[in-house]
Amino acid sequence: MAARTTTLAELPGLAGAEIGSSEWITITQERINTFADATDDHQWIHVDPERAASGPFGAPIAHGFLTLSLFIPLWSQLLEVSDATTLVNYGLDKVRFTSPVKAGSRIRLVATLSSVTEVKGGLQLAVSGVLELEGSERPALVVEFLSRVYG
Repeated sequence: MAARTTTLAELPGLAGAEIGSSEWITITQERINTFADATDDHQWIHVDPERAASGPFGAPIAHGFLTLSLFIPLWSQLLEVSDATTLVNYGLDKVRFTSPVKAGSRIRLVATLSSVTEVKGGLQLAVSGVLELEGSERPALVVEFLSRVYG
């Protein structure tokens, strides 16, 4: 899937538009274990498949912050600003982990560009994102993300 390409001048016209859906990615046990190593969060519910099988979710689950961290690579699949020289993650206004992501599950991002506002030297983008969980009515994550784009 190719990202939607736009320019800084065209971004304000996209405010309120659904940008699209990313590709599905699989959350493997290996990815969960690597994240656990990177963050020193080795709670059994994430890294011990045998014990997690008898736990509350019936399988190991991804760390919530692992799921959140995947927002950026998924967002990068959706929108490219061709004349931007710098892109900066500015912050989060809201994050909700609404469903556990079991090892082996697939997620994708559906994103809407909620607003575009001018800031000194560039634009601030507010993105409403939903990380869908394949086969589930409830998403894995709902996020309001802020990014700054400079030309």
